[in-house]
Formats: sequence, C-alpha cells, structure tokens
Amino acid sequence: MRISQFFLSTSKEAPAEAELASHRLMLRAGLIKRLGSGLYTWMPLGLRVLRKVEAIVREEMNRAGAIELLMPAVQPAELWQETGRWAVFGPQMLKIKDRHQRDFCFGPTHEEVITDLARKEIRSYKQLPVNFYQVQTKFRDEIRPRFGVMRAREFLMKDAYSFHPNEDSLDATYQVMYATYSRIFTRLGLKFRAVAADTGAIGGSGSHEFHVLADSGEDAIAFCPASDYAANVEMAAALAPAVARPAATETRRDVDTPKQTTCEDVAALLGIALQRTVKLIAVMAADKLHVLLIRGDHTLNEVKTGKIEGLVDFRFATDEEIRAAFACPPGFLGPLDLDRNRIRVIADHTVAAMADFVCGANKPKLHTAGVNWGRDLPEPDLVADIRNVIEGDPSPDGSGSLDLCRGIEVGHIFKLGTKYSEALDAKFLDENGKSQIMVMGCYGIGVSRIVGAAIEQGNDERGIVFPQSIAPFELVIVPLGLKRSEEVRVAAEALYNELMAAGIDVVLDDRDERPGVMFADMELIGVPHRVVVSDRGLKEGMLEYQARTDAAGTKIAQSEAVQFIRERVTTCRIAV
Repeated sequence: MRISQFFLSTSKEAPAEAELASHRLMLRAGLIKRLGSGLYTWMPLGLRVLRKVEAIVREEMNRAGAIELLMPAVQPAELWQETGRWAVFGPQMLKIKDRHQRDFCFGPTHEEVITDLARKEIRSYKQLPVNFYQVQTKFRDEIRPRFGVMRAREFLMKDAYSFHPNEDSLDATYQVMYATYSRIFTRLGLKFRAVAADTGAIGGSGSHEFHVLADSGEDAIAFCPASDYAANVEMAAALAPAVARPAATETRRDVDTPKQTTCEDVAALLGIALQRTVKLIAVMAADKLHVLLIRGDHTLNEVKTGKIEGLVDFRFATDEEIRAAFACPPGFLGPLDLDRNRIRVIADHTVAAMADFVCGANKPKLHTAGVNWGRDLPEPDLVADIRNVIEGDPSPDGSGSLDLCRGIEVGHIFKLGTKYSEALDAKFLDENGKSQIMVMGCYGIGVSRIVGAAIEQGNDERGIVFPQSIAPFELVIVPLGLKRSEEVRVAAEALYNELMAAGIDVVLDDRDERPGVMFADMELIGVPHRVVVSDRGLKEGMLEYQARTDAAGTKIAQSEAVQFIRERVTTCRIAV
C-alpha cells in the first residue's frame, strides 16, 4: 500500500463532545466520521482495523467448529411476539412498518431468528450439537449514544448460537467457546479478563463477560491477584464476616444531626469511622415496603437485591411513600421501632454482624447511636448479600483478598437453556424417537467496540498505540526527500517490494510532506513499526528503525534491514 494511492484523513483537533480518548483519536486519525447521533462511517483506515478484528474472530470461530451464516437485519414482529419480547424489550428496539403496515424491527439481537431457523431445519439428535455464527450489523436505539463506537446505535457484532440435545452438551460447547474467546482476545493483543456475570435481559443459567482492562471502562471488576477468581461487581459475592457479632458496650442514645442527612456527614459530626454507621434504603415490591440495611461505606447491589425472593422487579420508594411509612423525611431513616408486620427488614451480612452502630432515628434532625440487634430492635427478617464488594474484601474462592479494576465489556457468553427454544417450540427427536426441547447457548463479541476498547487500552500523547495484530499497517517506510533524491526513492521502493514479498503488511509514505508531518501521522494512526530512509543514512549504508513504543530510533545496516525487520515484526505477531 502507498499513501498516495490511499485515503488518509487525519486532523489535529477532535470535536469537543468527544469525551473518551478512543473517540477523540478515532476521529483525529480518520478511522471514523460521524454521520448522525451514534452513527459512524468507517473510513478506509478504520475499516482495515475492523477487518483485521473480524478476521481473527472468524478464524477462531471456524477453528472451534462454528458454522457461519448471515441472517436478515430486519426481523418480523411475529417472532418477537412469540417469545413475549416484542412488548418488553424496551425502547432500544427500533420498530418499523413496511408498506403494508406490518410490524418489523431492526434487529438488536437474533435469538428469535436463529431459533426459528433451528425449529424448521433441525429434526434429529443426529444434527446436534450445532453452533451457528454471523458477523453482522446490529441496531439499538440508545437513549444517549456517546463515546463514539463504544456506545453507538449501529454497530458490528459477532453473535453465535448453539443448539444441543441436553445440558451436558451445552456445558461442553460453553467451555469450548470460553477457550475460543480467550484465544481471540489474546490474538488481538489485548489485556483482558473473563469474569462471572449476570445473565441480564438475555436470560439463561450462567454467563461470563470478557472485559478489556482500561481505566475508562464502565464496568467494575472484582478479582483476586492470588488466583483466577474474577467477577463483575454485580456478581461478586461479599462474604459474611468470619467473626461473631461483638457484645453491646454502649447505651442507646439520640444525637442531634440538624443538617447531617448522609452517613458521611453523620460520621464526621460524631468523630467516628464511617464503617460504624448503617444506612437504610426503602424499596417497594409487590405493593409492600421493604427496608434494606447496608454499612455506611458500602453501596447497594441492585442485581443481587433483585434476586431475593419477594424483591423481583423492586423499585426505590418515593419521598411520599417514605414519609407515609416513617412520618419522617429521608435522610434520618433507620430500622428502629418499625411495624414489622407491614415492613420487611433485610440486612446485609455485614450489618447483621455489627454492634453499637449509628443509624437514623426516624425523627427529623436526629440519629441514634449505640444501637444493637436483639436489645434495641428485633433481628432482621432476612440476612443476605446485598452489597457491592470493596477492595480488601476476602475473595469468595478463599485465596486472598479482592482488588478492583475497570473494564470495557467486549464479549459475553450465555447458557440460555430452553428459554427461547421452549417459547418457539424448537424440538428434535432423541435416540428413542421422543420429542425434546433443544437446549441453547449464545455467544457475542462486539467487533466494532473492540477497536475503541483497544485504543482506550493503548494510547499516548502522540496518538494510538495499536496491538500489531489489528493495526492498519504493520510497518511504515518513511523516505525523507523522496521527490528530491533518486537514491532515497530507489532504496525505499526496493525495501517496500522486498517487505511486501516477505508477507509484511507495509505502507510506503510517498507523500511530498515534511518529515515531522509524516512521523506525526503514522504515530497518530498507531503503526507499530517505522523505518526511515534518508540520504544521510544511505551514505553510511544505514536505515533507522523505531517501534511505536520506543523512545528513540535504532540504526540498522541497509544490507540487513529486511531480515532485521522480518524478525521484529514476526516476533510481535501473536499466535495461539
């Protein structure tokens, strides 16, 4: 590839609304151009990166025995109505009508379509298991598209769906896909973690998310440095304290807190540790008030809470509902003197083990100190894990303590079970000729999102630092004075042709530009390797090599340049 025959569109500035580094750099490097809210054109340079990601994904999916197909992006409403998701999927689904006023949607996902295919095509256990996949555009009408390709409305996704005669077969394929995803992200050159995750709206009995580690990630991940344990904070178990609840040592007493409505403010006023306070969160479920108690320095885990019996589809109580139940404004609420026939008290494990704690007094401008279970209030109706873990909590696998990091979700695998096959009556005949419901798995990768995640993980003040496996080019040749020096032109052309013949994805920057412009552009777009050809160097029989992450260049003999570059580039290629 020659730059003069390519379309390069770099710029020094990015729009002010580009918040993340990946969004700014993708616009500056000319990888994408904005068409509308959450809609982007992939420019030639960005498309090269995207296609390299796709190629690795396809190679590993094929290696795992998955079979590629391509399903329609526009889907009839009837399939979604059969599963009941037409009405409940939410406003993210873009619904449209054809000229006959029939309902369709622009597919946000393809469980219904693939299950419809399976029920029509699969008849016998002899056809199972089978794993179909596609790489295709999806559309989700995000309420606030942002961060460029990280949260776009239209995006490229690899989605796979497997069908099985039983759970054991699903488990086997699930493990294959777990290993396949690990190979994919390793080959992509990304630092990642696979974490246990909630199944969310997709459903199913189990799932894992694959996160690219980056400080800008939207998801919090809990992991144990001493073991392989890792989980999304939504799923990470907060273990009950290993020690018994201490005996009471303080007298219960009310304290004036005229303006202190948070645990932080109350702890500061009383000169105590935040860990000695308890906060109450009032929620409604099935038209009944429930109060949740967590330690002052902890945060509520809504996913865990929603899985407690009686709290499915809970919501936070309104100010009006709180005032009616407590005769007290929010900010001074506590578990004391509640009508336990009308109000259910659920305490986190940590709170259930506390003594002499401080909580709201259920009286305006007052809190109560020296509160103890059993003596001052009845034991909780239920003790459960309802909080997010924090750094230093014991790891659930018993191997040490937890650390936290941020991650960008780029892949997710699910054990769907029979949720969709049962709804769509997808059956097969088993060995005994008996009709059985197929068991399903689902496996997704955000192909376009990977590009943004890779840039979030790899960038500096000069621009993008791509892993070599997905960089738009592996190496750039920068000839200085190409138009003025015949020696430079001949040497650069010869090197270009030899490296092309050696199988290296090389680009020749044959523009009539200043060296600083060419260097800056190639650093901005993230080319991992650079070779400079100059008159001065050629007179010494030397070229200059510099990796994108090197602080300075290295002189190499012109006669040994091809071998040197081949070794450097080949060494940086990742194979699994």
